[in-house]
Amino acid sequence: MGVTLQRLFGTPRFRKAFIAAAFACACVCAPAIHAQKVAVDLDPAATTVNFTLGATMHTVHGTFKLKTGHIVIDPGTGKASGSIVIDATSAETENSSRDAKMHGEILESKKYPEIVFTPATVKGPLVDMLNRQKPAQFEVAGFFSLHGQDHDATLNIAVQPGTAGRVDTTTEFPVPFVSWGLKNPSTFMLHVADTVHVDVHASGKISAAP
Repeated sequence: MGVTLQRLFGTPRFRKAFIAAAFACACVCAPAIHAQKVAVDLDPAATTVNFTLGATMHTVHGTFKLKTGHIVIDPGTGKASGSIVIDATSAETENSSRDAKMHGEILESKKYPEIVFTPATVKGPLVDMLNRQKPAQFEVAGFFSLHGQDHDATLNIAVQPGTAGRVDTTTEFPVPFVSWGLKNPSTFMLHVADTVHVDVHASGKISAAP
């Protein structure tokens, strides 16, 4: 019996069959390994959204508040879903008259109370992010919903590993709000830039998506 099995295992036909079976097993198991989707949940209390706007003789500084942030990423395909929601009604620049004009004439925040970024794809070392072992850079493409219109956007996001499954992220990007359909608040005496620069520092938690 032992000699028969030894001869069988040593035949070219068996070796080919064994290699084919191993390859098939790898093909079946690989998708299972990469199929685990990952959820990133941002903490509004640990997130700051700052913006700056150039104007005649000075620069306007302001803030927004994060409302919610939940993103699901498929490491196998790089596809992403979910949304990051900014509370447009929370915008302030520490100048009541300027803020009233910003909300009433520019953002029209009563009519459009949210600014939403919806991710579509993520490029970068997803394994590093999942393992939370070292810093990583990611390119997240999607679109912004602002003032009732959608606009394509790509964000470059830096991720720093934290503790207890948390990560810290930073990104900055320009928003050409005038070309996106919002009113330019410039007057005869005051000239305001047509692009606002946004700087985001966010903290969140990574977990397995259900």
